[in-house]
Amino acid sequence: MRIALLQMTSGIDPAVNAADLRHGIAAAAANGAGMVFAPEMAGLIDRDRARAAASIHAECDDPVLTIVREAAAKAGIWVHLGSLAVRGEDGRFANRAFVIDADGAIRARYDKLHLFDVDLPTGESWRESAAYAPGESAVVVDTPAGALGLSICYDLRFPALYAALAGAGAQVLGIPAAFTRPTGLAHWHALLRARAIETGCFVVAAAQTGAHEDGRITYGHSLVVDPWGDVLLDMGDARGLGLAEFDLARIAEVRGRIPVLEHARRIPAVTRA
Repeated sequence: MRIALLQMTSGIDPAVNAADLRHGIAAAAANGAGMVFAPEMAGLIDRDRARAAASIHAECDDPVLTIVREAAAKAGIWVHLGSLAVRGEDGRFANRAFVIDADGAIRARYDKLHLFDVDLPTGESWRESAAYAPGESAVVVDTPAGALGLSICYDLRFPALYAALAGAGAQVLGIPAAFTRPTGLAHWHALLRARAIETGCFVVAAAQTGAHEDGRITYGHSLVVDPWGDVLLDMGDARGLGLAEFDLARIAEVRGRIPVLEHARRIPAVTRA
Protein backbone atom coordinates (compact mmCIF):
# COMPACT_ATOMS: atom_id res chain seq x y z
CA MET A 1 0.00 0.00 0.00
CA ARG A 2 1.33 3.44 -0.92
CA ILE A 3 0.22 6.32 1.27
CA ALA A 4 0.95 10.03 1.26
CA LEU A 5 1.45 12.43 4.15
CA LEU A 6 0.85 16.15 3.81
CA GLN A 7 3.06 18.24 6.10
CA MET A 8 1.58 21.72 6.41
CA THR A 9 2.12 25.13 7.99
CA SER A 10 -1.54 26.02 8.34
CA GLY A 11 -2.38 29.66 8.96
CA ILE A 12 -5.27 31.88 9.97
CA ASP A 13 -7.03 31.91 6.58
CA PRO A 14 -9.07 28.73 5.96
CA ALA A 15 -9.27 29.46 2.21
CA VAL A 16 -5.47 29.35 1.88
CA ASN A 17 -5.27 26.16 3.94
CA ALA A 18 -8.04 24.58 1.88
CA ALA A 19 -6.13 25.35 -1.31
CA ASP A 20 -3.05 23.64 0.14
CA LEU A 21 -5.15 20.60 1.02
CA ARG A 22 -6.71 20.47 -2.45
CA HIS A 23 -3.29 20.62 -4.08
CA GLY A 24 -1.87 17.98 -1.74
CA ILE A 25 -4.74 15.57 -2.35
CA ALA A 26 -4.33 15.87 -6.12
CA ALA A 27 -0.56 15.41 -5.85
CA ALA A 28 -0.98 12.33 -3.64
CA ALA A 29 -3.26 10.70 -6.20
CA ALA A 30 -0.91 11.64 -9.06
CA ASN A 31 1.90 9.88 -7.18
CA GLY A 32 -0.08 6.66 -6.90
CA ALA A 33 -1.13 6.88 -3.25
CA GLY A 34 -4.31 5.11 -2.22
CA MET A 35 -4.79 7.34 0.83
CA VAL A 36 -3.47 10.71 1.99
CA PHE A 37 -3.06 11.83 5.62
CA ALA A 38 -3.25 15.49 6.70
CA PRO A 39 -2.23 17.00 10.06
CA GLU A 40 -4.17 18.25 13.05
CA MET A 41 -5.97 21.59 12.58
CA ALA A 42 -5.34 21.47 8.84
CA GLY A 43 -8.02 24.06 8.12
CA LEU A 44 -7.11 26.72 10.69
CA ILE A 45 -4.38 27.42 13.22
CA ASP A 46 -5.04 30.58 15.19
CA ARG A 47 -4.34 30.95 18.91
CA ASP A 48 -6.39 34.20 18.94
CA ARG A 49 -9.69 32.52 19.77
CA ALA A 50 -11.78 35.65 19.31
CA ARG A 51 -10.47 36.04 15.76
CA ALA A 52 -10.61 32.30 15.05
CA ALA A 53 -14.25 32.02 16.13
CA ALA A 54 -15.41 33.75 12.96
CA SER A 55 -13.82 30.96 10.90
CA ILE A 56 -15.12 28.00 12.91
CA HIS A 57 -18.39 26.54 11.64
CA ALA A 58 -20.75 23.67 12.28
CA GLU A 59 -19.60 20.58 10.41
CA CYS A 60 -22.41 20.86 7.86
CA ASP A 61 -21.32 24.42 6.97
CA ASP A 62 -17.55 24.03 7.09
CA PRO A 63 -16.04 25.22 3.78
CA VAL A 64 -12.72 23.41 4.23
CA LEU A 65 -14.47 20.09 4.79
CA THR A 66 -16.57 20.68 1.67
CA ILE A 67 -13.49 21.43 -0.43
CA VAL A 68 -11.62 18.36 0.86
CA ARG A 69 -14.58 16.09 0.15
CA GLU A 70 -14.81 17.45 -3.40
CA ALA A 71 -11.05 17.06 -3.89
CA ALA A 72 -11.12 13.46 -2.65
CA ALA A 73 -13.91 12.59 -5.08
CA LYS A 74 -12.22 14.35 -7.98
CA ALA A 75 -8.89 12.59 -7.36
CA GLY A 76 -10.49 9.26 -6.44
CA ILE A 77 -8.48 8.95 -3.21
CA TRP A 78 -9.24 8.37 0.47
CA VAL A 79 -8.34 11.21 2.84
CA HIS A 80 -7.65 11.19 6.57
CA LEU A 81 -8.33 14.84 7.32
CA GLY A 82 -6.26 14.97 10.51
CA SER A 83 -8.61 17.41 12.19
CA LEU A 84 -10.62 20.58 11.84
CA ALA A 85 -11.98 22.91 14.46
CA VAL A 86 -15.79 22.66 14.24
CA ARG A 87 -18.55 24.23 16.27
CA GLY A 88 -20.60 21.83 18.37
CA GLU A 89 -24.28 22.05 19.21
CA ASP A 90 -23.54 23.38 22.71
CA GLY A 91 -21.49 26.28 21.34
CA ARG A 92 -18.13 24.82 22.30
CA PHE A 93 -15.69 23.72 19.63
CA ALA A 94 -14.56 20.18 18.80
CA ASN A 95 -11.17 19.13 17.45
CA ARG A 96 -12.54 16.61 14.93
CA ALA A 97 -10.86 14.14 12.58
CA PHE A 98 -12.57 12.91 9.42
CA VAL A 99 -12.01 9.89 7.21
CA ILE A 100 -13.31 10.57 3.70
CA ASP A 101 -13.59 7.93 0.98
CA ALA A 102 -12.77 8.15 -2.73
CA ASP A 103 -16.35 9.24 -3.48
CA GLY A 104 -16.12 12.14 -1.03
CA ALA A 105 -18.33 10.50 1.61
CA ILE A 106 -17.47 10.81 5.30
CA ARG A 107 -16.79 7.29 6.62
CA ALA A 108 -15.80 8.19 10.19
CA ARG A 109 -15.46 11.06 12.65
CA TYR A 110 -13.44 11.29 15.84
CA ASP A 111 -13.33 14.07 18.44
CA LYS A 112 -10.06 14.43 20.34
CA LEU A 113 -10.37 12.73 23.72
CA HIS A 114 -7.45 14.28 25.60
CA LEU A 115 -7.20 18.08 25.67
CA PHE A 116 -3.86 19.89 25.88
CA ASP A 117 -3.80 21.99 29.08
CA VAL A 118 -0.15 22.60 29.99
CA ASP A 119 2.39 25.21 31.04
CA LEU A 120 5.75 24.59 29.34
CA PRO A 121 9.19 25.60 30.71
CA THR A 122 9.54 27.93 27.70
CA GLY A 123 6.69 30.06 29.06
CA GLU A 124 4.15 28.73 26.57
CA SER A 125 0.74 28.09 28.11
CA TRP A 126 -2.04 26.13 26.42
CA ARG A 127 -5.62 25.64 27.61
CA GLU A 128 -7.44 23.65 24.95
CA SER A 129 -10.28 22.86 27.36
CA ALA A 130 -11.13 26.56 27.64
CA ALA A 131 -12.79 26.40 24.21
CA TYR A 132 -12.97 22.74 23.17
CA ALA A 133 -15.13 19.88 24.41
CA PRO A 134 -13.47 16.46 24.69
CA GLY A 135 -14.65 13.52 22.61
CA GLU A 136 -16.55 10.64 24.14
CA SER A 137 -15.55 7.57 22.11
CA ALA A 138 -12.67 5.86 20.32
CA VAL A 139 -13.03 4.95 16.64
CA VAL A 140 -11.67 2.32 14.24
CA VAL A 141 -12.63 2.51 10.55
CA ASP A 142 -11.85 0.24 7.60
CA THR A 143 -9.85 1.97 4.87
CA PRO A 144 -7.73 0.90 1.87
CA ALA A 145 -4.68 1.34 4.13
CA GLY A 146 -6.12 -1.11 6.69
CA ALA A 147 -8.27 -0.80 9.80
CA LEU A 148 -7.43 2.71 10.99
CA GLY A 149 -7.56 3.71 14.66
CA LEU A 150 -8.16 7.42 15.08
CA SER A 151 -6.49 9.79 17.53
CA ILE A 152 -5.17 13.36 17.59
CA CYS A 153 -1.91 14.87 18.88
CA TYR A 154 -2.00 14.95 22.72
CA ASP A 155 -3.79 11.57 22.68
CA LEU A 156 -0.33 10.20 21.83
CA ARG A 157 0.66 10.38 25.49
CA PHE A 158 -2.09 7.99 26.65
CA PRO A 159 -1.14 4.41 25.70
CA ALA A 160 -4.39 2.93 27.00
CA LEU A 161 -6.21 4.50 24.05
CA TYR A 162 -3.94 2.74 21.56
CA ALA A 163 -4.22 -0.57 23.40
CA ALA A 164 -8.00 -0.24 23.09
CA LEU A 165 -7.77 0.62 19.37
CA ALA A 166 -5.48 -2.34 18.67
CA GLY A 167 -7.75 -4.59 20.73
CA ALA A 168 -10.65 -3.46 18.53
CA GLY A 169 -8.79 -4.53 15.39
CA ALA A 170 -6.77 -1.47 14.39
CA GLN A 171 -3.85 -2.22 12.09
CA VAL A 172 -2.80 1.38 11.50
CA LEU A 173 -2.83 4.19 14.07
CA GLY A 174 -3.47 7.67 12.68
CA ILE A 175 -1.89 10.34 14.90
CA PRO A 176 -2.15 13.76 13.20
CA ALA A 177 -0.50 16.47 15.25
CA ALA A 178 0.60 20.05 15.77
CA PHE A 179 3.33 19.32 18.33
CA THR A 180 5.17 22.28 19.77
CA ARG A 181 8.88 22.36 19.01
CA PRO A 182 10.06 21.84 22.63
CA THR A 183 7.83 18.82 23.20
CA GLY A 184 8.55 17.50 19.73
CA LEU A 185 12.30 17.61 20.25
CA ALA A 186 11.93 15.80 23.56
CA HIS A 187 9.26 13.20 22.92
CA TRP A 188 7.82 12.94 19.38
CA HIS A 189 9.92 10.13 17.94
CA ALA A 190 10.06 8.16 21.19
CA LEU A 191 6.31 8.23 21.74
CA LEU A 192 5.38 7.34 18.16
CA ARG A 193 7.81 4.43 18.05
CA ALA A 194 6.52 3.23 21.44
CA ARG A 195 2.89 3.27 20.28
CA ALA A 196 3.85 1.19 17.22
CA ILE A 197 5.92 -1.30 19.21
CA GLU A 198 3.47 -1.86 22.04
CA THR A 199 0.48 -2.43 19.71
CA GLY A 200 2.15 -4.11 16.75
CA CYS A 201 0.55 -1.52 14.46
CA PHE A 202 1.79 0.81 11.76
CA VAL A 203 1.75 4.45 12.89
CA VAL A 204 1.03 7.28 10.45
CA ALA A 205 1.58 10.72 11.96
CA ALA A 206 1.09 13.73 9.66
CA ALA A 207 2.25 16.91 11.36
CA GLN A 208 2.22 20.68 11.23
CA THR A 209 5.64 22.31 10.79
CA GLY A 210 7.41 25.62 11.10
CA ALA A 211 6.43 29.18 12.05
CA HIS A 212 2.70 29.88 11.83
CA GLU A 213 0.93 33.20 11.32
CA ASP A 214 -0.43 33.15 14.87
CA GLY A 215 3.08 33.03 16.34
CA ARG A 216 3.35 29.36 17.29
CA ILE A 217 6.13 27.10 16.03
CA THR A 218 5.47 23.42 15.37
CA TYR A 219 7.91 20.55 15.16
CA GLY A 220 7.15 18.81 11.86
CA HIS A 221 8.80 15.39 11.34
CA SER A 222 5.74 13.64 9.98
CA LEU A 223 6.49 9.96 10.51
CA VAL A 224 5.50 6.51 9.33
CA VAL A 225 6.61 3.79 11.75
CA ASP A 226 6.29 0.04 11.24
CA PRO A 227 5.11 -2.42 13.94
CA TRP A 228 8.69 -3.25 14.94
CA GLY A 229 9.40 0.44 15.58
CA ASP A 230 11.40 1.07 12.41
CA VAL A 231 10.90 4.55 10.92
CA LEU A 232 9.86 4.21 7.27
CA LEU A 233 9.47 7.95 6.63
CA ASP A 234 10.63 11.09 8.46
CA MET A 235 9.75 14.30 6.63
CA GLY A 236 11.98 16.59 8.67
CA ASP A 237 10.80 20.18 8.96
CA ALA A 238 9.95 20.99 5.31
CA ARG A 239 6.43 21.54 4.05
CA GLY A 240 5.12 19.28 1.33
CA LEU A 241 4.15 15.74 0.43
CA GLY A 242 5.83 12.56 1.61
CA LEU A 243 5.27 9.03 0.31
CA ALA A 244 5.64 5.69 2.06
CA GLU A 245 4.77 2.08 1.33
CA PHE A 246 3.94 -0.71 3.73
CA ASP A 247 2.59 -4.25 3.73
CA LEU A 248 -0.03 -5.19 6.32
CA ALA A 249 1.45 -8.69 6.41
CA ARG A 250 4.22 -7.16 8.50
CA ILE A 251 1.75 -6.85 11.38
CA ALA A 252 1.20 -10.60 11.68
CA GLU A 253 4.95 -11.19 11.42
CA VAL A 254 5.74 -8.81 14.29
CA ARG A 255 2.85 -9.88 16.48
CA GLY A 256 3.84 -13.48 15.94
CA ARG A 257 7.31 -12.70 17.26
CA ILE A 258 6.11 -10.87 20.36
CA PRO A 259 2.35 -11.46 20.86
CA VAL A 260 1.73 -8.64 23.29
CA LEU A 261 -1.96 -8.31 22.42
CA GLU A 262 -2.53 -11.97 23.22
CA HIS A 263 -0.58 -11.72 26.45
CA ALA A 264 -2.25 -8.54 27.70
CA ARG A 265 -4.15 -9.01 30.96
CA ARG A 266 -6.64 -6.84 32.74
CA ILE A 267 -4.71 -4.89 35.32
CA PRO A 268 -5.90 -5.75 38.83
CA ALA A 269 -6.45 -3.19 41.53
CA VAL A 270 -3.17 -1.59 42.64
CA THR A 271 -2.15 -2.18 46.23
CA ARG A 272 0.02 0.47 47.77
CA ALA A 273 2.29 -1.03 50.40
